[in-house]
Parts: sequence; C-alpha cells; structure tokens
Amino acid sequence: MGEPAAIASLTPAPVSTATSTPQTSATPKTTPKASVKPKVITTKEVVEFRVIPFKKKTVTDDSLPKGERTVRTAGVNGTRRLVYRVTYVNGVQTAKRMVRQEVAKEPRSQVTAVGTKVEEPEESGGCDPNYSGCVPIASDVDCSGGSGNGPEYVDGPIDVVGTDKYRLDADHDGIACE
Repeated sequence: MGEPAAIASLTPAPVSTATSTPQTSATPKTTPKASVKPKVITTKEVVEFRVIPFKKKTVTDDSLPKGERTVRTAGVNGTRRLVYRVTYVNGVQTAKRMVRQEVAKEPRSQVTAVGTKVEEPEESGGCDPNYSGCVPIASDVDCSGGSGNGPEYVDGPIDVVGTDKYRLDADHDGIACE
C-alpha cells in the first residue's frame, strides 16, 4: 500500500478578526443648539352676541282712571352681532380686533299708559244710591218735619240700603224718616 491519501480537513481554517480602535478627529466638539420652534400664526373670525336693552316710554291716557298703569306694548330686548378677528401665535391668543358689528334684532320699547281721568261720583238722577226712593245728594239731608236744618229734606219712610251717611235712621232699624 502506499501512502495514505490526504484526508481533507474538516476543521475550518482560522479566520482573522480585525479590531479597530476609534480615531479622534481634530474637529472641536459642538453642543447641540436649543431647538427653535417655528411660529405658527393663525387667525379666525369669532362672532359674539350682546343684548340691547329695551327702552321704557310712558304715555298719559285720559280714558284710564287717574294713577292706573297699563302696559300697552311689552318691551323686548334686541341683539347686536359683533364679529372679531382673533390672532393666535402657537395656539395663544395675541390679538382681537373688531371687524364689524350689526344689529341682528331691533329692541322694542315698552309703552306704559298712565291714567289721568278723574272719576266723579256717579249720580243716579241726583239721588243717593244708599237709600231706596230718591234722597237728594247734598251736603246734608234731613227728614221733613224733623228738627234738622237742611239744606235738603226728604219725606219718609225710606229704606236704608247702604250707608246711612245723612243719619236719617235714628233707631237703626233700616227704615229712615219713619
């Protein structure tokens, strides 16, 4: 036999690993600058509404009794529409300027009537309504044939249906001048 045949080696050949050491450059080291945010400017129109209070007006009315008050027209507030242009820088409001304003709803004045009519006592044909029959309305009335001094006199008997303002019912039984 001859020489043994060469046996292929099953072990891998050694691999060389190269290590490198970092090299420093001659440039100076710089610190990072503070980052500057770009300014974001936005504008927008904003609408606001304001109340316009109604005015009050008083008128006289000679058909109403003196001192009586009646609201003829109810007052209604109006509305004013205000439009502003608002500027924001990075989300923070920096300016607000009025662009226009207009009356959205006119106010309506309240009208109150105050009576001036002086009411005079109603006379029922010149007869006092506190008595049945006709007892005249006067400064004083007395029963005819009595001791009174007038100036007016009435014949009885008369029923007292209200207040005995002339004191004609002396015994308070509801019948005067009996």
